Amino acid sequence: MSWLANNRIEDARHDDDGDGDVVIERAPKVGRARRYGVVFYNDDYTTKWFVVHVLEQFFHMNETTASEFMMAVHRQGKGVAGVYTRDIAETKAAAVTEYAREFEMPLKVTAEPEDGGDD
Repeated sequence: MSWLANNRIEDARHDDDGDGDVVIERAPKVGRARRYGVVFYNDDYTTKWFVVHVLEQFFHMNETTASEFMMAVHRQGKGVAGVYTRDIAETKAAAVTEYAREFEMPLKVTAEPEDGGDD
């Protein structure tokens, strides 16, 4: 039995209002955290080499996978490089954006919620 559950039962056993009733609180049900995709958008100025480099450095893709993803984004307009918790996705998107600006690249990367998740 977990510490939290054990303490709640102990609290219920020591009901001090004198009526003899025992009330056990139930812990709130916790659902799965909503997941966020890190979305890359195609543009006409960021070089293909730079996008591949970013995918290797920030998303640990090998050169082949990064090149295939880059070409898919080039053809489709956007693509999800990875799916993470909100904090991680936002941190990755911000880090990539900052890195791109250091190299004067207009690369657009955002963190967007997956469909069907609970907030």
